Amino acid sequence: MTESTATTSEIFRTPDERFAGLPGFELAPRYVELDGLRLHYVDEGPSEGTPIVCFHGEPTWAFLYRKMVGPLVAAGHRVICPDYAGFGRSDKPTDRRWYTYERHVGLVSDLLETLDLSGAAAVVQDWGGPIGLRWAVEHADRVDRLAILNTGIFTGRVSKGFLAWRDFAEKNPDLPVGRVIQGATTSELPPEVVAGYEAPFPTAESKAGAAQFPLLVPTAEDATGAEEMRAVADALSRWEKPALVAFSDSDPVFPHPKSGQVFCDRIPGARPQVTIAGAAHFLQEDRGEQIAAEIISFLAAA
Repeated sequence: MTESTATTSEIFRTPDERFAGLPGFELAPRYVELDGLRLHYVDEGPSEGTPIVCFHGEPTWAFLYRKMVGPLVAAGHRVICPDYAGFGRSDKPTDRRWYTYERHVGLVSDLLETLDLSGAAAVVQDWGGPIGLRWAVEHADRVDRLAILNTGIFTGRVSKGFLAWRDFAEKNPDLPVGRVIQGATTSELPPEVVAGYEAPFPTAESKAGAAQFPLLVPTAEDATGAEEMRAVADALSRWEKPALVAFSDSDPVFPHPKSGQVFCDRIPGARPQVTIAGAAHFLQEDRGEQIAAEIISFLAAA
C-alpha cells in the first residue's frame, strides 16, 4: 500500500481535451481511484492473452509505448501501460515533496493489484526499471518474464550522463518536456508527436512529478531509496525465469553495452543482450516496432 494519501497536496488534473487526437494513440482511457487520486492506465488486447505490463520513465507516459501496443495485441497479448501519479492522464499532486520512490511503487502496485494479473511480463525502461522491477520481484507469483530496456537499478552509483541530466532538471523545474524527449531520440519528431509528450503538462505546476523524479535517484549508497533498490538487485540475482535485455546503442545515460550487460551478468535467466541499433534513450520512440517484435519472439520462445 502507499505510505499516505494525497489529501495534503493540491491535485492537478490535466483536461481531457489535451489528449484528443494524439497520433497513433487511439486507445480508450481506463481509470482507478486510489488514495485520493485518479490513476490512468491503458489495457488493450484479449483478457486471456499474456499480460504485458509496460512501465514508463521520465518525463514520459503511456504514449511512449504506442508503437508497441498494436503489434503486441495483434500477436494475441494483453498490453497494460499505467501512468504514474504526476504523469500522463493520471492526477498530479502539485507539491514536489509529495513524490517519493515508495509512493510511486505503492500506487502502481495497488493499481495493478486491481487487475489480478497472472503469468505477466514486465517491460521496463528508465524509471520504469526501479519501479517495475521492484513490482516484479515483490509479485513474483504474478510475473513470469522480464523485458529490460535502457534502465538501471539506482543504488547510489550514477553515470556522468545522468548527473548532467539531474543538474539540468534541478535548474529547470518548468521542464521543457518536448525538448527533453526530442534530445533523447535519434530522429526529428513531428510536432504532433512532441505535442503528445507535452499533452499531460500544460502548466509548470502540473510538472511537479516530472521535475522531482531526477532528484529521487540516489547518488550515494546511503541516500534514500538506495537500500530498497539494492534489495531489488539482490532479488534479481536469484531470478531464474526468462529475461530479455535490450539496450540501444546511442544512450549517454545508460551507455551500451555496459549498462545492459550488468543485467545479463546479474540475472540467471537473462538471455544474451540484444542491441537496438540507431536508437537513443527513448528507444520505444526510435524503434518501437522492432522492440515489439523482439518481445513477441521472446515470449514465444520463453
